Amino acid sequence: MAAKQSSMEQEGQAAPDDIPLASLEESLLSLEKLDRASPELWPEQMPGVSEFAPLQNPNQSPPAWSRGLTKEDVVVMQQLAALSTSGLIMEVKKLHDMAYQLGLEEAKEMTRGKYLNIFARRNR
Repeated sequence: MAAKQSSMEQEGQAAPDDIPLASLEESLLSLEKLDRASPELWPEQMPGVSEFAPLQNPNQSPPAWSRGLTKEDVVVMQQLAALSTSGLIMEVKKLHDMAYQLGLEEAKEMTRGKYLNIFARRNR
């Protein structure tokens, strides 16, 4: 191995361990430009196509899951859908905190009812 390295040094070639890291990185650098525009995946709709194939059928009934919803429910769902991930997490935390507070109030009322003896059975 030492003989091979000495023969490489004599020929003017550097040993693999002697190549500086900066020149190795430069040799791996690509000069290709990637700033070209991407092809259109969905070209613009042709005029008149929507008249023959509408996106939503006006005679179509709403889905089964939305039959019992009020307009306020739909508005709240749309607001929640528009939230970012962190905003949605904050809303879930608010709901969790509200549920916890309701649980505490429920426990207080149950304890109060127990002390007032309102849950005792009456013998008739």
